[in-house]
Amino acid sequence: MAKKGGREIVALVCSVCKSQNYMTERNKLNMEGKLTLKKYCKRCKQQRLHKETTKLK
Repeated sequence: MAKKGGREIVALVCSVCKSQNYMTERNKLNMEGKLTLKKYCKRCKQQRLHKETTKLK
């Protein structure tokens, strides 16, 4: 059975309009630094860079 506690729930926030669009998990043991992904922003209606934040709205 796999042990729990290695993954962390984070929110992804658009770098342009600062709206929280996505929630995902990341492995905090293997990954250093903040997660950045290029995702579609509903507010900007374009693909923008989304950065990780720990504040969940």
